[in-house]
Amino acid sequence: MPTVSVTEFRQHLPTWLKRGQAGEEIHITSRGRVIARLLPEEDPAEAASKRLKTLQGTVIIGDILVPLDEEWTGDEDNL
Repeated sequence: MPTVSVTEFRQHLPTWLKRGQAGEEIHITSRGRVIARLLPEEDPAEAASKRLKTLQGTVIIGDILVPLDEEWTGDEDNL
């Protein structure tokens, strides 16, 4: 990921914005310290779809569908 000073970033703003739009993460520095990051915008629906695809096939359904012989009493103190 590229690192750029505030001065350089300001002078070439359109170029850096195009690189960020293309998917690069850019660190912006002041006096050698990172003060900000420019990140590409992510579509929330697409991000959720990616997370669901990574979870696909990892869930075990049988353990929550099997009936228990015990009655659940976890909320008795709230009744």
